[in-house]
Amino acid sequence: MRTKAVITGIGIATPNGFGVDDFWAATRVGKNAIGRITRFDAERYPAGLAGEIRNFTAEDHLPSRLLPQTDRMTRLALVGADWAFEDAGVSPDDIGEYDIGVVTASTSGGFEFGQNELQRLWSQGSQYVSAYQSFAWFYAVNSGQISIRNGMRGPSGVVVSDQAGGLDAIAQARRQLRKGSKMIFSGGFDAPICPWGWTAQLAGGRLSTSEDPDRAYLPFDAAADGYVPGEGGALLILEDEAVARARGAKKIYGEIAGYGATFDPRPGSGGEPGLRRAIETALADAGIEAGEVDVVFADAAGSPDLDRSEAEAITAVFGPSGVPVTAPKTMTGRLYSGAASVDVVSALLATCEGLIPPTTNVELSPDYTIDLVTHQPRAAVVRTSLVLARGYSGFNSAVVVRAVD
Repeated sequence: MRTKAVITGIGIATPNGFGVDDFWAATRVGKNAIGRITRFDAERYPAGLAGEIRNFTAEDHLPSRLLPQTDRMTRLALVGADWAFEDAGVSPDDIGEYDIGVVTASTSGGFEFGQNELQRLWSQGSQYVSAYQSFAWFYAVNSGQISIRNGMRGPSGVVVSDQAGGLDAIAQARRQLRKGSKMIFSGGFDAPICPWGWTAQLAGGRLSTSEDPDRAYLPFDAAADGYVPGEGGALLILEDEAVARARGAKKIYGEIAGYGATFDPRPGSGGEPGLRRAIETALADAGIEAGEVDVVFADAAGSPDLDRSEAEAITAVFGPSGVPVTAPKTMTGRLYSGAASVDVVSALLATCEGLIPPTTNVELSPDYTIDLVTHQPRAAVVRTSLVLARGYSGFNSAVVVRAVD
């Protein structure tokens, strides 16, 4: 029998909620957390809106000795790991140190770390490594800090595939369970709101320059003109269902039942984008038909060309308005490597309550034949969800999240 990878613990921090209960209370009703940047002076930049976590003080959650060697992304992830352990009712000592590991995603959170190194270079000279070296090294820090702090000596790694990385990391966690690990932490956090990181994001050309928090990030809307970045993410505890039940897990949120990943064809080649194939692969991996999916959590890029390709992929698989679609990330901004794991959490909680959270502020364009859940949450029986994520350079990933009786 195949290992059934189930989620038994969640640690989450987003702009609209700190912890599972706060996050879901805000998400289920469509609470918008996008606003003016406060973490630095953004007046001189063409884009000035972001989804910030405004109630997080690292000193309230972590030992002071950790603060000099971490940045905001790692601090959020460390706290998320603590909360996931608490939510699962388990501690690292309960699992063999070689039986528990961590696989996370990383995209742009290292910008703050790199910026700090640049500042040291300017003030201290060559005794410090270059910003490029520190940024490359930082990709391994996030999972490494979690492993070291919690005594995890099992499989450890970092997936770097932009926003798709959150799903790719969860899929890698499932692989490690199938290889014999008992418990894997997985998901992602990001914190790209700093001057250096902001400049790099602006260079990508996809940020919204709107100054209205309620009309800045509008996927599938005729007025869509880019996205709003955000900070935060989620860490999930994945276990083999048999192991979880044997240890008396106090809750099982659901199962990671299927996964698919593809790359888009070379630009200008005329080939079909790869998202449809990723969806079909995930459904096949889960052993289900399209009609069994109760809701799709969209990637929701917020750019007309990318929105169109996603809507076309969803329509091709499910038919016109064939399945409810939602994008609750319009409340928080796109959290990069943290976004997809947050969508997985939303899918799990939607299953628990029987409620699809809304895509806030959006008026669906008549150009798209999808059943987008807007303005208000929608009551529904949710047993199977499909979560989509895409990244720069053509990454596409899809994960099927299923209820467990």
